[in-house]
Amino acid sequence: MPRVHQAIPASRPTGAGALPWSETIMSGTQREWHDTVAARISGYLARRRELEADDRYHLLTPIDGPTNHRVRSRGRDLVMLGSYSYLGLIGHPRIDAAAAAAVAEWGTGAGGVRLLTGHTTLHERLEARLARFAGREDAVLYSSGYVTNVAVLSALAGPGDLVLMDKLDHASIVDGALLCGARWRTWRHGDLGHLERLLREARGKYGAVLVVADSVFSMDGDLLDLPCSAALCREHGARLVVDEAHSIGAVGHAGHGIEEHFGMEGAIDVKIGTLSKAIPSVGGYVAGDAGLVGYLRHYSRPFIFSAALPPPQAAAALEALDVIEAEPWRVRRAHENAERLRRGLQAQGWDTGGSTTCVIPVLVGDDAKAFDLARELFARGLFVCPIGHPAVPKGQARLRLTVMATHTAEELDFALEAIGEAGAALGLLRREAAGA
Repeated sequence: MPRVHQAIPASRPTGAGALPWSETIMSGTQREWHDTVAARISGYLARRRELEADDRYHLLTPIDGPTNHRVRSRGRDLVMLGSYSYLGLIGHPRIDAAAAAAVAEWGTGAGGVRLLTGHTTLHERLEARLARFAGREDAVLYSSGYVTNVAVLSALAGPGDLVLMDKLDHASIVDGALLCGARWRTWRHGDLGHLERLLREARGKYGAVLVVADSVFSMDGDLLDLPCSAALCREHGARLVVDEAHSIGAVGHAGHGIEEHFGMEGAIDVKIGTLSKAIPSVGGYVAGDAGLVGYLRHYSRPFIFSAALPPPQAAAALEALDVIEAEPWRVRRAHENAERLRRGLQAQGWDTGGSTTCVIPVLVGDDAKAFDLARELFARGLFVCPIGHPAVPKGQARLRLTVMATHTAEELDFALEAIGEAGAALGLLRREAAGA
């Protein structure tokens, strides 16, 4: 048994050889834990110093002012190719005005959780509007997209159930599966034959089976095969849960998401979305039938125990939905811009994977090379996001480019020229291909 400390000393020990006060009251087991945590922190600090010394640390880069197709960062004007604001709605005058009006009417916060004192008519209006936008009976709001996935899985699955996930599902889906207590398994990315085998093996063994996937995979930009996924779920009695974080506003001819894209309205059992990407606010939501949504309001812990979405954010999201439908050119332009950039990259010789959306990976392979490419592009006037392990598997480092409706043709051509030059300078492209 480890020694349990009986009392906290009245004063801290002093002198050159004295241990930090916290260590003087630790048991052996506690000190072992402390040493493990200290080692992790030390490892992080060493890695951070190494990256900074090689000018390869590109996280937490500050932006001065609103994020659109161009941004100011560290005194420079850059073309933004890393933002989730696919429709370029940050700073839209109608949306800003709606948020300001909400501050005047409701203040800056809701003052409580929704079930108690934080429930406003504005929240009700936004949920009803989201339900109409998603083609469902009702919707429920959460404080973030991450929390929404955790809320859904922890409320709908538990011991005795099974959660099946695409191998490349977002981390919030994985965390929700880990927390809910159900058994979980993954199928190989995009391999619906593998999913079918897992569903066959699960028949009669579990109470509920949830098949959970992203609509657009956030690091690869490819789409879920909704027709096949929905058919498999119907055949095997599973519920299909789809996270539309990167498809709402950016997929479908009017931006209504993956069901609209495939012409399969109603195919998804539980529709999850976010309010912080094409919709320029914060929060997440679930849209579905009234019974499902009512159940989540009373049984999902993140709804019960989290403060309500601040009124200005709810008002901004509400107005954004109207703007998306009133300005359909934004969705069309986002699709056109993505195709222009993707084809240009492929012509230079870059591997863009299976991307068909506004998310376009530029596959490099080695983490250091991806960081070096990002550094060269920052120097040339592009704000880009290098992605390495563990966000992607080892050996699959990349730039993750994201395209906006507000990018001009000139900005995209400028980006292509810079990417080609930097790729050639680093030996990642043949120079003749880079200039194609």
